[in-house]
Amino acid sequence: MKLPQTHTLKFIAQLLDCRYVGADNFPVEGFNEIHVVTPGDIVFVDHPKYYDKALNSAATIVLINKEVDCPQGKALLISDDPFRDFNKLKDHFRPFVPSTAMISDTAKIGVGTVIQPGCFIGNHVRIGKDCLIHPNVVLYDHTEIGDRVVIHSGSVLGADAFYYKKRPEGYDPLKSSGRVIIEDDVHIGAACTIDKGVSGDTTLKKGAKIDNQVHVGHDSVIGRDCLIASQVGVAGCVVIEDGVTIWGQAGITSAITIGAGSIISAQSGVSKSLEGGKSYFGTPAEEFRKKYKELAALRQLPEVVEQLKKK
Repeated sequence: MKLPQTHTLKFIAQLLDCRYVGADNFPVEGFNEIHVVTPGDIVFVDHPKYYDKALNSAATIVLINKEVDCPQGKALLISDDPFRDFNKLKDHFRPFVPSTAMISDTAKIGVGTVIQPGCFIGNHVRIGKDCLIHPNVVLYDHTEIGDRVVIHSGSVLGADAFYYKKRPEGYDPLKSSGRVIIEDDVHIGAACTIDKGVSGDTTLKKGAKIDNQVHVGHDSVIGRDCLIASQVGVAGCVVIEDGVTIWGQAGITSAITIGAGSIISAQSGVSKSLEGGKSYFGTPAEEFRKKYKELAALRQLPEVVEQLKKK
């Protein structure tokens, strides 16, 4: 998330009540998760496994729970609980604002767009031209919709990311400050759920078509002209490149890439990145022909076992 204006390292440290390493006026322009950080951003890290990754990332301010050498050209925020303090940043710069109407006064709705009864349009939502939003759709704050988008009944865009830290007293949520971005000519079926990014954007690109009861996790990107059939589940931080087809009830694990033009058969379980331009099937999903050869070989196993018994 980019801040509305640049702040100083000293101001942020005072806000979080933590120590810092760097010049008082070191510029802070945003806070983001590690996969979307750019110079000027704060990134948080609270596990030794990821210290080096965070310190060497594009982020120029590292919110960390250990005394370490500060990389050249960067700054540190030393915290006893970076996870908690990342949430403080969200609460300060994008606080929850209760709604007072079904369609917020701050929402911007384009010419020719039809909003059917029962829809909730949150604060600072933007909807383009000639869209059709069917009854009982929910668009959380800061959601952005392009032109000629169709969203069917009961879909929810912008719920929080499914992201928790386990503590002795229970699970602590990482609060979401990101957005959902829907580009032009996207169709979204009934009862779909598309979560906002933790600090960045969950994006459906131009021309994507989503069937009923599809879930898209936080910070994922669905490419141009993709087709996703009913009951597909896409975890967080997934990149689905252009022209991919995913058939019903397939499940996609987090932080992988599915290459352009791929076809994933129904009920497949995708557990790793897949090369584009190929067809995949099974759990774990593998190239279609390879998987069917494996299944054909398995069907021969009883006969092979019987032959071995006779020897």
